[in-house]
Amino acid sequence: MQMIFNGDDWSPGDRLTALDEIFINSSHPMRLASDFPQEFQASMRALDLGAVNVVELTASPSEVLRTPRFIRQSDPELCSVIFPLQGQLVLNQAHREVILNPGDYALYDSSRAFRLRIATGSERATLVRAHMPRALLSLPTDAIRRLSAVPLCGRTGVGSLLVQYLTTLTTGAADYRPADLSRLGTITHDLLAAALAHHLEADTATQSSSRHGLLLRIEAFIQQHLRDPSLSPETVAHAHHISLSHLHRLFSTRNTTVAAWIRQQRLERARRDLGNPAMQAIPVHRIATHWGFRDHPTFTRAFRAAYGTPPKDYREQAWRSAA
Repeated sequence: MQMIFNGDDWSPGDRLTALDEIFINSSHPMRLASDFPQEFQASMRALDLGAVNVVELTASPSEVLRTPRFIRQSDPELCSVIFPLQGQLVLNQAHREVILNPGDYALYDSSRAFRLRIATGSERATLVRAHMPRALLSLPTDAIRRLSAVPLCGRTGVGSLLVQYLTTLTTGAADYRPADLSRLGTITHDLLAAALAHHLEADTATQSSSRHGLLLRIEAFIQQHLRDPSLSPETVAHAHHISLSHLHRLFSTRNTTVAAWIRQQRLERARRDLGNPAMQAIPVHRIATHWGFRDHPTFTRAFRAAYGTPPKDYREQAWRSAA
């Protein structure tokens, strides 16, 4: 990880101001405040994984604020998960407050004002934060709002996988090569999406008839059957005992069609495989077939339309950049 801020490099009276300036000038501006500025101490490291950014911050008691004015100034529409490695955090968003101890995590949204209190006592706290663009999570805005500032368990199940993975990522001493970072970004994205989807399903368990819960289940079904070339809007509707028109209405909330969403997911999986050096011996047409494309010309046209380059050229460019 890259050291972004080391309080030992600053005089006691300048540490808070220096870190506050970093926060103000970030892609989603925030303010940093402390009741004891002369005693403030902090260090911050970051790991850039492409679409995903991971930060480890150790700080004495302080408060991070993102106000409506900052949101109007700049909003990259990020979703963030946050948890303490040590100490306690208090997160306020969407008229909710959650107290986080080690083993807990929570979600917050850069498009809504929030307040984060770091270290509620006199000791320092260490937190880990991972964020990515909300659009990449394929979750509707109201679903994100339902989960914001809600206590999520990081001790068991998929939440534990996410917390343990991010902890290892930030505390490990490994050197990551450029090709590793791309793969780690994919893993982080998938774990974040899986953890949030898990909690959304739990949240909607008592509302199984809602459009939203049904749409999430349908998307999970599609993900599980992407490799099946017979997967189609008709087979999806039949599997969920709904009409084709009902299925199309559900996907209209995503501003896409069922067929387009299936194609997008297949293309993204194929793109990942093409960029993976470990799969360089597998011909392009076999990767296309593996992800449900019936013929190579159709795959090539769809890939070029989506990514601006033929799949073979994309693979060569990806390998050169990873070398």
